[in-house]
Amino acid sequence: MAGERAATLSDVAREAGVSLATASRALNGSDRVVRPELQERVLAAANKLGYTPNANAQAMARGSTETVGLLVKDISDPYFSTIAGGLADEAEKHGLLVMLCNTGGQPEREQKFLAALRRQRSRAIVLAGSDTADVRHTSEVADLLTSYLDGGGRAAAISQPRLPVDTVVIDNHGGAKALAQQLVGLGYRRAAVLTGPENLLVSAERHAGFAEGWLEATGSEPACVSDEFSRDGGRRAMTRLLEDGRSNGSEVDCVFAVNDLMAVGALAACRHAGVEVGPDLAVAGFDDIATLRDVTPGLTTVRLPLADIGRLALELVLGKPSAELRKRSVHGEVVLRESTPPRS
Repeated sequence: MAGERAATLSDVAREAGVSLATASRALNGSDRVVRPELQERVLAAANKLGYTPNANAQAMARGSTETVGLLVKDISDPYFSTIAGGLADEAEKHGLLVMLCNTGGQPEREQKFLAALRRQRSRAIVLAGSDTADVRHTSEVADLLTSYLDGGGRAAAISQPRLPVDTVVIDNHGGAKALAQQLVGLGYRRAAVLTGPENLLVSAERHAGFAEGWLEATGSEPACVSDEFSRDGGRRAMTRLLEDGRSNGSEVDCVFAVNDLMAVGALAACRHAGVEVGPDLAVAGFDDIATLRDVTPGLTTVRLPLADIGRLALELVLGKPSAELRKRSVHGEVVLRESTPPRS
């Protein structure tokens, strides 16, 4: 009825004839056991009065909420959104809610979100892409996570094993190296790499892996152009590469962008410059994001099981704790498409 006072926990305790503490333990999921007959009386009283448990009270009783905090660099990037989707699907199976925190690649925001998730008693935290070469920031994040873990929380990372948590480790170096070897096998000999900022470890690892594979196979190192780790960054980097090559006569025959978004930007730059990808210049990326289904020509890339990576990270934080930090390695698969045809 409108204006009628909502039932409180005290009302339930009085109706059931039990103490307030017993009613709280029965309804809010405390680890302390309530006798079955008391549990039944409390539940019957709550149902009769239409009592709805308070989420904050439940968190205090259990020591955590039923939420999982997921920190990502950029949710608009299909790489992160697909990982988030896989994790959220798995969380739903366990009756958990996912709280998504978009850091924008800003260290201070990442630290702010971690502190907030700890205060809110999140059951677990997953960091996706916390892989900067900034030693100070990494140390500060490690301290925040250690404090959270000491309070009974669980955490995992999707990055390199630089934090004191279980980690899903993606073999960026190995995947890029395998791509370089296959491109050389198709007949390419003059390569360039479009990279993101070198303090971003995923970019540095993929660049290093490709360069190593190319050097071993051809005896020469690929050229390099750096920009933002984004679609617009890839377009700008490719534009500069094409302009420089035409001005000094050092055109390349193959370009590797360290993620698919940069590769999509590179394709746009080629169209604008009148360069036909495939016949004139080969282009490849890394990740195999869903967006590539609409890209023409089909983009050669290194496929990662992105949704499975999200599920695997959640399994780590929900599984039985381990005295030793665990690493789960994920390897990519080179997928050759029309953007890198064999050279005659």
